[in-house]
Amino acid sequence: MGCALVGRFREDFLRRRAEAFLEDAKLDYERGFYDLTLFHVEQFLQLYLKYLLYRRIGDFPKTHLLTRLFKDVIEVYGDEALRRFYEENLEAIYLLEEAYITSRYIPREYDKEIAERVLQLAEKAREVLECLRNR
Repeated sequence: MGCALVGRFREDFLRRRAEAFLEDAKLDYERGFYDLTLFHVEQFLQLYLKYLLYRRIGDFPKTHLLTRLFKDVIEVYGDEALRRFYEENLEAIYLLEEAYITSRYIPREYDKEIAERVLQLAEKAREVLECLRNR
């Protein structure tokens, strides 16, 4: 398989996996697994941001920090809508970073309202990120 095909496969894989994580988050919410809802939204954002970086520069940082990934995508794409989204939702983004870490190491529960807000945030993020995908 040529380098271009490998790159395209990785790019498609990241996007498909990101979308699958968002679907998992919705199912988790319906089943009342609110901690997993946050974890899967975090995974959605993490992989979609890496996908966008890979599309533009052919690589992405090997980090799990959403704050770093958002800043990198903002810098690479120079997109004002994404910058505004990031600034307006910084606290929730930090909460998702925490949810990623605690899901692995520390028992932590989240309530339905938080999970619902995070799902709404994910849908807004998807809209902004899809605009970058189409550029």
